[in-house]
Amino acid sequence: MQTTALQYKLIKKIKDDRFDEEQIHQYNLLMQIGARDFQVAIIQSSDNRILVLEDFVLPNIQSEDDLLEVLQVIFDAHEFIKAGFWNEIKVSIKNGKFVQVPESLFTEDSIGQYLQFNAEVDPEVEIFSHIKNSRAGAETAFAIRKEIKEWIQSVYPAKQPLFVHQSAALIEGVMEYAKDRTDNPLYIYIDRFKLHVLSCKENKLVYYNQFIIKQFSDYIRYIMLVMKTLGMSQQNSQVILWGYIGKNSPHYQEFYKYINNVMFGDRPRYLHFGYQFDEIQDHHFFDLYGMHLVG
Repeated sequence: MQTTALQYKLIKKIKDDRFDEEQIHQYNLLMQIGARDFQVAIIQSSDNRILVLEDFVLPNIQSEDDLLEVLQVIFDAHEFIKAGFWNEIKVSIKNGKFVQVPESLFTEDSIGQYLQFNAEVDPEVEIFSHIKNSRAGAETAFAIRKEIKEWIQSVYPAKQPLFVHQSAALIEGVMEYAKDRTDNPLYIYIDRFKLHVLSCKENKLVYYNQFIIKQFSDYIRYIMLVMKTLGMSQQNSQVILWGYIGKNSPHYQEFYKYINNVMFGDRPRYLHFGYQFDEIQDHHFFDLYGMHLVG
């Protein structure tokens, strides 16, 4: 734990024995930035083997300026994250300023207008961006705080990062998971302070939304609302769950009271994991893994 006013805590760190700092030019760097958390993953490009995973919580963040300051502290203290010769760099933004637009309707000049349907945006302090959701046939448009994007770009002048959005990573990950299924489950990702709900059918995205969670009862309320909207049955419909929830936790037991057919989702098959990752539950970090599919 750092002793600065803006503290952070590294709560999970896994490193495969195969990781070699001399081989960074062969590795893909994934970073995910939330309002109060930050994740890092490193993937060997030759065989899609995940070599490093780190999860930081940022408990005292009150503003975007605070977030930038604590990220700078983490980067300065890190062993290798500032190396400039990665094979590929992706940065995922976790915020509510996004919208999915069908490819046939998307024009880059209209991103600001698309975003105004979902959120308040300010082109003076935010940069508008987009990333293709190839499996969904859509573009995810999103906003990034200008200072954060420009600072990250300055860290990697020789290899400009690809900026993506958490929603795009979740959609790609779920659609890849669902591609061989003949049923139509409801897919749920429980993030810190947010709930993500998705539905796919016949290789098409039917529904995606995220909900801010203020108390545990909000989870059940929003899930029931979506199931009703999609014509699903809480007694019979399959629900597949990923995220920050334990298999033996009171929260999971509460889910099971209201939704009979709940199961945890698996790790993605498009990545390979060494034995070092056995201590991480299979349903954790699904959004971070999904970044591998985007772009």
